[in-house]
Amino acid sequence: MKLFEENNIFKILSEAISEGILIVNDRQLIVASNAVANKMFGYAKEELNGKSLETLLPKKSRSCHEGHFGEFIKEGGKRSMGLGLDLEGIRKDGAGFPVEIGLNSFKLLRKDYVMALVIDISERKKAEQAINHWFRIFNESLNEIFVFDYNTFTFLNVNHGAQLNLGYSIEELEQMSILDIKPELSKESFTRLLRPLLKNKKEKIEFETMHQRKDGSTYPVEVHLQLSKIGKKRVGVAIVLDITERKGYTQNLEKKVEERTEQLSEALKAEKKLNELKTKFLSLVSHEFKTPLTSILTSTALLSKYTETDQQEKRNKHIETIKSKVKHLDDILTDFLSLERLESGKVTYNPALFPLSKLINEVVYSANTLLKEGQRILYPKNIDDISIKFDEKVMALALSNLVHNAIKYSPENTSIELIVKRSQNAMMIHVVDQGVGIPKEEQPFIFERYFRASNVLTTQGTGIGLNIARQHLINLGGNVTFESELGKGSIFILEIPI
Repeated sequence: MKLFEENNIFKILSEAISEGILIVNDRQLIVASNAVANKMFGYAKEELNGKSLETLLPKKSRSCHEGHFGEFIKEGGKRSMGLGLDLEGIRKDGAGFPVEIGLNSFKLLRKDYVMALVIDISERKKAEQAINHWFRIFNESLNEIFVFDYNTFTFLNVNHGAQLNLGYSIEELEQMSILDIKPELSKESFTRLLRPLLKNKKEKIEFETMHQRKDGSTYPVEVHLQLSKIGKKRVGVAIVLDITERKGYTQNLEKKVEERTEQLSEALKAEKKLNELKTKFLSLVSHEFKTPLTSILTSTALLSKYTETDQQEKRNKHIETIKSKVKHLDDILTDFLSLERLESGKVTYNPALFPLSKLINEVVYSANTLLKEGQRILYPKNIDDISIKFDEKVMALALSNLVHNAIKYSPENTSIELIVKRSQNAMMIHVVDQGVGIPKEEQPFIFERYFRASNVLTTQGTGIGLNIARQHLINLGGNVTFESELGKGSIFILEIPI
């Protein structure tokens, strides 16, 4: 039978079918194809007729295909191809795409033919890849992830991170409920906990609890719980963070603060104005410690929410906040301890000869990280040949304090100028700012311990830095003096004896 006659017979059967259909004779020549197949493989109407079936196969499959095809013609019947395999079709432009194929052999006018029903499964493959991708993320997460039946609380799926931390296998967990790892919760209390989700009052609930491992040990966790669906089944999804380290860090920090506070309280008992100093000290601790501790705890809590890879920048931001606030607390505690050593007379000094330019460079370099928008420090001139014999640490402490205060109490887009002058008996370093200045009536108290001028009470500070710096300098024969005008700025003068 001629090709066009075979095609006419085929047309009666094929055009109403949604799958791609190819009719192939016993020589593996395509004798007919429907519109779906033509479009699928990128050919015009009847363009496939007369072409070898191998035209639509990848080169790697052609060598073994002829033998398989011959066997199928002899055996006859039906066969599905592609289930569990990676079969591929080749379009006219050479592009490959995944397919599934159903084969049916038949005879027509005493000739053998094979009808191939071809399905393009590209979208299905993409969906499978997406599912596999998300499953890997689910299973490889270091956080614990649980999916459980809402009604029975039994586990439906538990990721690898949870299995490792709890010490159970997935087979064991599939026989357990969420209550088996939460000794603190009963079925009634957990049901009450879920109630806001069921009534759509909340999309997610967060709480801290304890998890119990297979060996009986427990550990603190933070749970982020929400409802979802698998088909028509309502399920709970819990993302769980092990907060053992966070709890330990907070407890150690609180313990350290308590220990240092006790030491300071003992030192203050020796003061004549104990009641006044105690009131000021408690007020200071309440403000200066509470603010950074709140920032630390807030940033720590926010860190647990950024679990995705692309949220690393947000995690880094909160880590830097924690580092900054911990350093601030440590600086405050260091100042208090320095004050105690001064009062007890336990300070020893080590005068030595050093270049003035080296010390100023180090102070300015450190202060540059504190500059506000548009601020700058003007470096002193003609100091490269100047050397000083003095306690270098004390001088660095005093100059740093003056420069940091100038930055803190000056607005943006202003300059802090360092000027070095020399007299017969002293070297004087002027720190000139364009800041808020000091009210005239409060200037006599500026070096008193814990004193803060009334116009800077909202700015962070302890009021002991100048007191400590001045006491050290006086012990070594130096001094700190100042001139100030409210609203115009201040000049603090560091006097070092020659």
